Amino acid sequence: MIAEINPTAFEVFGIGIQWYAIIIVTGIIIAGWLASREAVRVGMKSDDVIDLLLWALPISIIGARAYYVIFEWEYYAQHPSQILAIRNGGLAIYGGLIAGGLVVYFFTQHRFISTWKFLDVATPSVILAQAIGRWGNFMNHEAYGGVTTEGFLHSLHLPKFIIDNMYIDGAYRQPTFLYESSWNLLGFIVIILLRRKPNFFREGEIALTYVIWYSFGRFFIEQMRTDSLFAFGLFRVSAVLSGILFIGAIALLVYRRLKVHPPVYQRTQKVKKD
Repeated sequence: MIAEINPTAFEVFGIGIQWYAIIIVTGIIIAGWLASREAVRVGMKSDDVIDLLLWALPISIIGARAYYVIFEWEYYAQHPSQILAIRNGGLAIYGGLIAGGLVVYFFTQHRFISTWKFLDVATPSVILAQAIGRWGNFMNHEAYGGVTTEGFLHSLHLPKFIIDNMYIDGAYRQPTFLYESSWNLLGFIVIILLRRKPNFFREGEIALTYVIWYSFGRFFIEQMRTDSLFAFGLFRVSAVLSGILFIGAIALLVYRRLKVHPPVYQRTQKVKKD
């Protein structure tokens, strides 16, 4: 017995269009739309977000794939033709975030925009896109955890289609994709609610809160996954990186509050026209 959901949504001229791609693109579109709206509220141009996406998307995909290939080099050294075969997955989110972060830095420096302010605008949308994107892993039957029981999955009150699709390689699996998707969605809600509180965040702190929230959850969820990328066969790369980012973001947030005193994050409401 195998997982029931077909990773291919439909075909166009004999070319399979994957659910993975559809879901990832959907997340990107929603994230771009939300970030554009928020950019206007903080006095930036929505075009800045669109222009950034034109650069960041391809570079982030390259970064995500490069990260994955580097830590799976033993396989790809033997199968070099598969290095560019991303239609079936194999994109590491941390690689994409690192590459995207570099693009944001150079883009904002070129446009004379505050990097921290731009990150504050973008990161809530990013974590929402991540929540959506994990369902692409679900469709691809990847990013799952260790063996569990059907009874345990029913105890989580999951819909039947999720339980059925968690039957992989002869056993039911922990739906770690769902754990991370739920954690990211909750993070998005928390950040949005806190962002609405006057004078709660200072510039840069929304971005740092995103890093703290995501890395904390990813550290624990990564321990449950069966497809983690390992370095030297000893430690889970994403877990170690999550721990470093979690501690580093907290330290930077405290340092900036005590030493830098960044300005309060300001949002303005749209004025209604009669």
